Amino acid sequence: MNDTTAPAVEPMTLKIGDPAPDFTARTTQGALSLSGLRGGWVVLFSHPADFTPVCTSEFMAFAKAADRFAALDCRLVGLSIDSLPSHLAWVEAIRSCFGVDIPFPIIEDPSMAIARAYGMLDAHAHSSATVRGVFVIDPQGFIRAINWYPASVGRSVPELLRLVTALQVVDREGVMTPEGWTPGADVVVASDLTQDAVSKAGPAWFLQYAKMPRS
Repeated sequence: MNDTTAPAVEPMTLKIGDPAPDFTARTTQGALSLSGLRGGWVVLFSHPADFTPVCTSEFMAFAKAADRFAALDCRLVGLSIDSLPSHLAWVEAIRSCFGVDIPFPIIEDPSMAIARAYGMLDAHAHSSATVRGVFVIDPQGFIRAINWYPASVGRSVPELLRLVTALQVVDREGVMTPEGWTPGADVVVASDLTQDAVSKAGPAWFLQYAKMPRS
């Protein structure tokens, strides 16, 4: 029996800064409640279906980077509407065919309750074709970033690592990160909006770089 539960939320309504809807579900590593992961970062990512080529390549890349996410105190959690037996068969196929163990849980969502709560699926859809999203959730349970991808284009695991790292730097140091920022690179600091500050900074007062603070 499927024991997945999630609150009724209108699809496509979640925004950055919203509380991440809690849920309890069966996974390949036992029962999981999102609220049970509070205190650490979470990357919740969905895929259209098990045994699909793009998703298989992504899951292997996530698996190989799992230690790097763990070093950021970030848990990886996969999701699709497929059943737990299907997930387990897929995980075993990845291990036997490619020698890659999947170290993170994969949620079953056959009722599509979680997918709909997160706006990953149209309210009237009867398949998982549109389920493909990434939610970065902070230790307090708030959504800090949302990414959507088509089924035909694979996600970039290095970019998601960069994103989580940047969000942590922003929180810890009170700065902003510019385009293409990577760990150790210069950051952006907010300018004081006073006449004296603008005069002192010069014509480029609206974009001020600073060395990355030492932690």
